Amino acid sequence: MSSLVFTIAEIADQFPEFRLGVVVAENLTVLPERPAALDALIREREIAARGRWTGIELARVPGVAAWRSAYKAFGVKQTRYRSSVERLLKNVLAGRDLPRVNAFVDLYNAVSLTHVLPLGADDLDKVTPPLAFRYARPGDTFVDMTNGGESDAENGAEPAAEAPNPGEVVYADAEKVLCRRWNWRQDARSLITPSTRRAVVTLQANGWGDIAEAMDELVRLIERYCGGNCRTALLDAAHRKATV
Repeated sequence: MSSLVFTIAEIADQFPEFRLGVVVAENLTVLPERPAALDALIREREIAARGRWTGIELARVPGVAAWRSAYKAFGVKQTRYRSSVERLLKNVLAGRDLPRVNAFVDLYNAVSLTHVLPLGADDLDKVTPPLAFRYARPGDTFVDMTNGGESDAENGAEPAAEAPNPGEVVYADAEKVLCRRWNWRQDARSLITPSTRRAVVTLQANGWGDIAEAMDELVRLIERYCGGNCRTALLDAAHRKATV
């Protein structure tokens, strides 16, 4: 069991309310389809979200408003760039179901929806520590999972890379950007698949949301539906670095 170093030091002064939960999960079994019990739980979460937020403007949902404010603070003003949790909630309120990807991705999306917090996960065998939330740098590369990068990576082809904008907040390992615009879009090169045996999940809050509660629930769901074992850490402005 190897340790994993995380840091938010580079952005903590500008975003002092940023809190980061980290879950490292090992010895996983990632089913390609949801078990029936997980599917029922996700349906319950979708119904609950619609009951709680229908009729309320997205901009007035606290977990959405917090991230819109954070995006503006590092220069993102275009409405097509929204946090991952805003996209999830918007789709569910429009009557669409949470996407079916695999059991691991589906269960963390359910936690994201319930707690209105952005969550993301990467295959730990496809990242190079240390990991950081930081500002984009010259030489950073990103492969958008929605622009053919995912299929290229699966077929063994070299996917087309792009560069984040200067000053953009990114989530990165030592070699590449894992997520652009903080939690907007994931890189195609470290996606969770049924062959994943180790994963690292981030749970993110920026002035609103209970990271600890969401992290506890996520660990329970991972252990129930994907097996394995988890270890966790929590970072904030006072604790900017952790070894998990």
